[in-house]
Amino acid sequence: MDGTDACLVRLSEDFSFEILDSFSLEYKPELRKKLLEVAVGNGNVKDVCFLNFVVGEHFAKCANELVKKSGMEKSDIDFISSHGQTVWHIPKQTEFGGYKTSSTLQIGDISVIAEKTGIMTIGDFRPKDMAAGGQGAPLVPYADEKLFGKDKNRAIQNIGGISNVTVLSKNCPTFAFDTGLGNMLIDYFSNKFFGKEYDKNGNLAKQGKVDETWLNELLKDDYYDLTPPKSTGREHFNDTYAENILKAAPENKYDIIRTITELTAKTIFDAYEKFVFPKTSIDEVVIGGGGAFNPVLMELLQKYFGKIPVKTHKDFGIDDKLKECLAFAILGLNTYLKKTNNLPSCTGACKNVVMGKISYPD
Repeated sequence: MDGTDACLVRLSEDFSFEILDSFSLEYKPELRKKLLEVAVGNGNVKDVCFLNFVVGEHFAKCANELVKKSGMEKSDIDFISSHGQTVWHIPKQTEFGGYKTSSTLQIGDISVIAEKTGIMTIGDFRPKDMAAGGQGAPLVPYADEKLFGKDKNRAIQNIGGISNVTVLSKNCPTFAFDTGLGNMLIDYFSNKFFGKEYDKNGNLAKQGKVDETWLNELLKDDYYDLTPPKSTGREHFNDTYAENILKAAPENKYDIIRTITELTAKTIFDAYEKFVFPKTSIDEVVIGGGGAFNPVLMELLQKYFGKIPVKTHKDFGIDDKLKECLAFAILGLNTYLKKTNNLPSCTGACKNVVMGKISYPD
């Protein structure tokens, strides 16, 4: 929830690609603050209603600035593909009013984006998979299959706020799930104790040491033992969770950052031991997302994985920051072509579906 990354990509139907340009637009502090409040249940319906349009305006501005920066004309752009800003995600089916369903909400209305850019906009991908019995997540594995193939047994590990893995193997169908925490708590405590939005270059973690007692308590969270398909987010690992776990935390603030960084690395590896290695061997792990820029986290992951090489998307010619932009361009292309773009083996859906809605500019 720091802002928006966009990439301009030339994409073919065989999913070969060329990233032509990119642009990032940070949320203004008051917008980011309100989004975080809503994402932890401290907003109301009026807030969500208003933010849906405000975030749409923000996305549209980001897209317009990117087109301007690239020197291209808007008429050169076939479509915008927008993930949206997740404010709530309920992957588990719940009974209410005589109906049993899961649900999710990504705001940043595509009608606003289409109108403000003059470009056809595709978005709101997750609900269709959920309507087919899936968890609406993870969606990026479809793109991972197209980008990396299955010539090797690879684990594509994204470390954003939450960490998720896509397993691409010659030995089994592609599967994926959220392993648990990514940068979310590292960012939270970096901000709370040091006034920093994130632990740049792992500098805070470098000054602390692991509190083994606290780490072992944190590892007892029920989520880590749930069997995939599974997904999680701020509805579980939120500010309330963060403040609750502080009750048993060490006094040294650097030790807190170091221990939470260790937690992220260990829960990723533990998830492989529980749910990946019993199904397939892994030849290499490919890290993407903000976690790829944290050298302490990367070193910890290599320590845990031992002889299995830990690489980044850059080793495959993909900017780590732009991987998810590219992934949703691929999903959007399939929506545009009316082709299925979910993987039921990853989301738990009962069938392949065409995810995404379209808003036309005229």
